[in-house]
Amino acid sequence: MGIRSRFALLVRARASAELDRREDPRETLDYAYAEQQELLRKVRQGLVEVMTARRRLERLAKLRQDALPRLEEQAHRAVVLGRDDLARLALERRQAALAETQELGQQITELAGEEQRLVGTERSLAARIEEFRSRRVRVATRYTATEARARVGEALTGLSDETAELGAALGRAEERIEQMEARADAFDVLTDPALTRPLPGGDAVAAELRRMGDESAIEAQLATLKHTVTEQLPAELPVIEHQS
Repeated sequence: MGIRSRFALLVRARASAELDRREDPRETLDYAYAEQQELLRKVRQGLVEVMTARRRLERLAKLRQDALPRLEEQAHRAVVLGRDDLARLALERRQAALAETQELGQQITELAGEEQRLVGTERSLAARIEEFRSRRVRVATRYTATEARARVGEALTGLSDETAELGAALGRAEERIEQMEARADAFDVLTDPALTRPLPGGDAVAAELRRMGDESAIEAQLATLKHTVTEQLPAELPVIEHQS
């Protein structure tokens, strides 16, 4: 198979697939039903025309049949009157009427057969159309229900995907909120007034420490002063001990 042939086959296949996707079976069924209804209408119209033609021929045949006795009587009267020419003319007309009657009878028989055939066709076609109508209703209803189910399934599928995405987004939001709450809790701990205010009795401790430091300094200064004074006194003078 050449490249052109394969390309043409591919185009036809894609066109057919696209047509299948776009085709609505209900529209096809409606069109087929309308076509069958039109065919039934034509059959019934033909049946009416055949019946009308048969009845017209039957009336004409009856007129010709009724003329036969009258023409025969005219021929008899002409013979009685010695008018063989009129008798012959009446007999000729009677013979023509008789032949026409026989021909009309044959045509009537043929039309009657055609009429019966059309009656059978009309009944068969009407029954087939009624069966098709019932199947059309069932198929259309089933197709509508299936189409609705498919739409619902597609919607639910999309909803499931969307719900999953929303769930993931919600999870991320909750995780971020938890992180922010943890940071806020940490800041609350750091800024707790209980941690920033002095401990109970903190000022007294500091004062006591300062007092003890001052006393130590005083004692050190006193010891230094006493040592200096002792060194400056004469050796013979007794050292006056400090009475505590």
